[in-house]
Amino acid sequence: MGILNLSPDSFSGDGLGDDIEAAVARAKRLVDDGADIIDIGGESTRPGAQQVSADDELRRVMPVIERLAGELSVPLSIDTYKSVVASRAVKAGAMMINDVWGLKRDPQLAQVA
Repeated sequence: MGILNLSPDSFSGDGLGDDIEAAVARAKRLVDDGADIIDIGGESTRPGAQQVSADDELRRVMPVIERLAGELSVPLSIDTYKSVVASRAVKAGAMMINDVWGLKRDPQLAQVA
């Protein structure tokens, strides 16, 4: 699995922020290097990270998902606990939902999955 952190305060320190072209290029490199899934996240899960609104998360992830859905042959995963974000991401081409909170933050996410 290749990871695209689109949050500026990413857990791993490699957040791509709003740079769609850099995110697309990184995803393609990850696939070229053997990634068989691309996981896309727009909110940091690091301890002490600021929560972001669903609108901000959507603004970060949707342009990338929309681009990659048409350009990559591997499945896309959305890393979110928000049902509204997951729903839009799946409609745009994400095939999996990665909820690190296990439905504890937004139980409605189960209905999207």
